[in-house]
Formats: sequence, C-alpha cells, structure tokens
Amino acid sequence: MKAIINAKIISNGKIVNGFNLLFSKKIIALSRELPIWAEIIDARGAYLSAGFIDIHIHGSAGADVMDASPEAMDTISGSILQTGTTAYLATTMTMGVVEISKALKTIQNHRPTTGAKLLGVHLEGPFINPSKHGAQNPAHIQPPNLELIQPYLDIIKMITLAPEVEGARAFIDYLQTDHPHIVLSIGHSDATFEETQKGIAWGVSHATHLFNAMNPLHHREPGVVGAILGSDEVSCDLIADMIHIHPSFFNLLFRLKRNRLILITDAMRAGCLQCGTYDIGGQDAIVSEGEARLADGTLAGSVLRLNEALRNFYQHSEVGLPELIDMVTRIPAQKLGLKMGEIREEYPADLVLFDRDFTVLKTFVNGELRYESQ
Repeated sequence: MKAIINAKIISNGKIVNGFNLLFSKKIIALSRELPIWAEIIDARGAYLSAGFIDIHIHGSAGADVMDASPEAMDTISGSILQTGTTAYLATTMTMGVVEISKALKTIQNHRPTTGAKLLGVHLEGPFINPSKHGAQNPAHIQPPNLELIQPYLDIIKMITLAPEVEGARAFIDYLQTDHPHIVLSIGHSDATFEETQKGIAWGVSHATHLFNAMNPLHHREPGVVGAILGSDEVSCDLIADMIHIHPSFFNLLFRLKRNRLILITDAMRAGCLQCGTYDIGGQDAIVSEGEARLADGTLAGSVLRLNEALRNFYQHSEVGLPELIDMVTRIPAQKLGLKMGEIREEYPADLVLFDRDFTVLKTFVNGELRYESQ
C-alpha cells in the first residue's frame, strides 16, 4: 500500500485538504488515518487528481500511430506520461486501406506494459467530407466502409465521420445496433444545421475538435457548430492551444457544454519535441512557434500537451480547477463508458501530481510511479 500525503486532492468536484490517499493498483480510500505500513509519498502541497485521458492523439516524441509498430506505440505511451496523461485513444489518419489496416492490427495485438494505458482506437477518417479534409489526405477519403473496420470493432472506441456523406446513415444504424459502445463523432464535415440534427437523431453523440474542419457558425446557416452547441445531449472536444480556437470562446463553451466538454491535444509526432519538419499521414508538416502546418498553411494537428491545454483554458476562463480537471478525467472516461478518471474507491490508481502552473511532478499508472520530473 502507498499513501500520498500533504496533497490538495481534486475529487468529486472539490479540492480537499487534510486527507491521505491510500492506494495500491486501485484506489483504496481517502483517509485522515495513515497506516504505519504504508509507503509514504509526500506531495509537498501539490495538486493531486486522477490521471488525464486524451481521446484524440496521433503521436508524440517522434512516433505516430500510423507508423504501425509496437515501438511507436511504446514511444507514444511513454512520452505522454510527462504531460500527466495516463490513458489515451490511439488516433488514426486518413491514409490507404493497407496503412489503416496495418495500424489497427498493430494496436489490436499490442499489449503495453509501460507508459500510459492504450484504451483503444479513435478512427479519424477516412469516412469524412472531402471539402473539409483539413490535414487528412483527400486522396484516401472514402464512403463509410464496414468491411474495412469489421475485424477491429473490438478495439475501436470512437469514429469521426461526416454524417452527410453517402452511406453514412446505414453505417451509423449498424454501429448503433450492433456496437453501441463505439462513440460516433461528427468531424471533417460540411453538414448543414438540419443534416447535423439528423445525424444526432441517428446516433452521433460527439463532435471532434469543435470549430475546426467544419463549416463556420453563421447567423443564417448555423451549420455543424450551431447544431452541436444547441444540443444538450451531444458532447464535444476542443484543442485549447490558442491557435485552433480563440480563448475568448473558452467561457462560452463551458457555459453551453459544461459536463460535455472535453480537452484534447490532437498532437502529431512532433509532440514533446523541437521545431522542424515531420511526417503526418504521409504529408510533411512544418512545426514552428507552437504550430504544425502543411506546406499550404493548413493546420496539421498540434504539438499541444494536455497539461498545457489545462493551463491555457484555466488562464483564459473563469472555470474552477475541479471543473477544469473533469474535462480531462471524469468526462472523457464517462464518454467512453469506463470506470476510471476519478479518485474513487476501487477505481484504477491512475494519478497525477502537478503544481500551480500545471507542471507535472509525478504520474502513476495502476499505482506504479511511471514518471517523475527531474
């Protein structure tokens, strides 16, 4: 048994002091008592929360999910511990059928023993609208194709798609009936307001990187954004890097979405690395001054770290710390139907200690210390 003492514990919508967190592989209890046999970890006044969950990340530290190798997956899993991330969805790109299948097969067979937990796959494309391809390669976009994903439905947890494209209705109906655990997310879409509402009625329950790779909000044509913001049931995520979305929207989005707002990174292989030119989905992305862009200037994912997203949102909004931390812990866990993301008895002891600037000090996965700042 281990015990973290002297921490400001973020739990159940509050910050609590004067308690010790007792845990092994799972959380045992919050207690004022301290067993004499416990291994003591002194937080020295740092914040303690459940580990962060990133439901949209392509790569980190030079590795990418589409590299389709166990080594790449281990590199990603290990490097994101320094950002406080203890679990993630490996996010694919719109590439050829062979490349996508190889990546999915690699993830299906991979059993990481170190680093952050690999929760499954977020399939971003290739079932998207060519007019909103963003940094996805338009040459490989195709209509919804069950045959492509059928062997991997056990690991796919989220699919970003455009509900207005041909074949989307039948595709969504099948998944809703036979694989309801898969979160269907609208993204890279040019759907009208009415088409988006239809998609929601069919089973779309989330929106990928809101505002980006979709038509803009307009007072005469609300489009995808208007339909998502107007739905109390649909959740959404955003890239809070101050580039993909202006920080003036942070407060507004929190007021409208609150318990359905998730922070993501959408990070590519340059995450946690220096400026330079990197491959993303078979295309070159130039990373400079915190931005990743294709040669034509299109934003190509990000180099954002999840703890930086928290810092940005916190500094440019009026959101309280417990509500903020929920956006990368409890809310994404509940979206995926997982019993994790909270400091609660019998939940996995996936934990992060961080300071007032959101610098990560220690990261625990299943109770094991897997990262410690120097």
